[in-house]
Amino acid sequence: MEKYILAHDMGTSSDKAVLVDYKGKIVATSVEAYPTFYPYPAWAEQNPEDYWKAVAANCRNIIAKTGIQPEQISGIVFSTQAQGIIPVDKEGNVLYNNITWVDGRAEKQAQSIMKKLGGKKLFTLVAGTPIMGKDCIPKIVWLKEEKPEIYAKTYRILDVNGYLKYKLTGKMVTELSGAGGYGLDLKKKEWLGVMKFTGVDMEKLPPLVCSTDIVGGVTEEAAAETGLLPGTPVLGGCDDVQAAAVGSGMCEDGDIHIYLGTSAWVCACSRTKDKFIHGAAATQAAERDMNLIAGITESAGANIQWLQEQFFAKEKEEYGDKIFDYMDEVIKKIPPGSDHLVCTPWMLGERCPVSSTTTRATLFNIDMVHTREHLMRAVYEGIGYNLRWILENYQKDYGFDCNNFRIIGGGALDDAWMQIIADITGKHFSVVKDPRNAGAVGAAIVAMIGLGELPGFWAAKDFVEVERRYAPNPENKIIYDDLFDDYKNVYNGLKDAYKKANGKRFTGEN
Repeated sequence: MEKYILAHDMGTSSDKAVLVDYKGKIVATSVEAYPTFYPYPAWAEQNPEDYWKAVAANCRNIIAKTGIQPEQISGIVFSTQAQGIIPVDKEGNVLYNNITWVDGRAEKQAQSIMKKLGGKKLFTLVAGTPIMGKDCIPKIVWLKEEKPEIYAKTYRILDVNGYLKYKLTGKMVTELSGAGGYGLDLKKKEWLGVMKFTGVDMEKLPPLVCSTDIVGGVTEEAAAETGLLPGTPVLGGCDDVQAAAVGSGMCEDGDIHIYLGTSAWVCACSRTKDKFIHGAAATQAAERDMNLIAGITESAGANIQWLQEQFFAKEKEEYGDKIFDYMDEVIKKIPPGSDHLVCTPWMLGERCPVSSTTTRATLFNIDMVHTREHLMRAVYEGIGYNLRWILENYQKDYGFDCNNFRIIGGGALDDAWMQIIADITGKHFSVVKDPRNAGAVGAAIVAMIGLGELPGFWAAKDFVEVERRYAPNPENKIIYDDLFDDYKNVYNGLKDAYKKANGKRFTGEN
């Protein structure tokens, strides 16, 4: 009887459940969406019960769609959006919506914490990086200060992965990579000691587990809701960035991958590098003894989606699901550099290569020659400039080679965009097979390692197939080198203006 892993990739907008066999083949998928709520500027919340409803529905859908027996599923594993704040009481009841990773409400608390601990410079020296309103510690302090009655009832603070593991097993734990989004001592593999000086009550943080640990088995109650077999092993899993690294196959020391989806990131695996530099965060990899240097661009594919909805709605009616194929062809007709039009992608603020909650997207150097098609290409190119900036910092700050990386995520399916990125960065890279599902496949690989079906994380590179390879066009690289300087100048010239325009607005003061 063939065995499978059921992996859930819990993204910003939906749960994608993927049934994977022991050869890495995706047998079936099921997607269930959930909403995001924006009650105030810079706030972004989700209802954890919506996550669970999506997971339960997808489990039932997968079993019904494939006709497999529940006993054929040998393990359940989650890859989830990071840095969620979900307060629960002792019975596991959710006390407040998940304060999601894009929520920037706690900027005042971030500044207050750093001031209390000796200022930004001293805090950075101790903790490794300054904190901002989107980070977990300030969000917990926000909950303590602004919702004291809820905070008082809170038994544990869970992330998305921890909440879903609890719903399946009844056990409240935090996996190491998830803890990295809060504050993890990368050497000792325990909660970062400095957190207790920020105002966070450490007893509210759960015990830690590894990604490959078997946390427990599916409870009778969870089995009734999901259709799973009671006792089915539930693995520790990991955050989406860490799962994607595994799904790209780039898990060894110095390996780099780029993810292009709703957001984007550049990640490098390292056994020794553990510094926080230029917005890049050193955090825990899925493998216990490996760190991950992660530079996250807050908005990437979301910008492309915005562009389509606001400027190409009529074409969407005509082309339907093929709209992005149409857009792919359009950008090929606009010259590299979009006739000197530059668009920065910071729709939701930015983490890397610049760290700011107040920065927003800017269209620079527009004139009468430019059309909506120029704007389209400039948006694609702007994300490429951001990735190049991160890669340059990685070479300078960490000494990474940054050549021959892999790209995963839905954006990797866009051939024209891939060539733009090759030309802007001047790098050779490859795209994996089925890049949209790399995170779920990565989570499945984590589970297979935990269950003893794969020998270790190093085996992922050959386990994952490469489908396409790209090389830069030297002529286009010359054009982009010049415009890349302009791109950086936009930020440096406007960063104070962004603070003036948005500083009070995004803290709810005005």
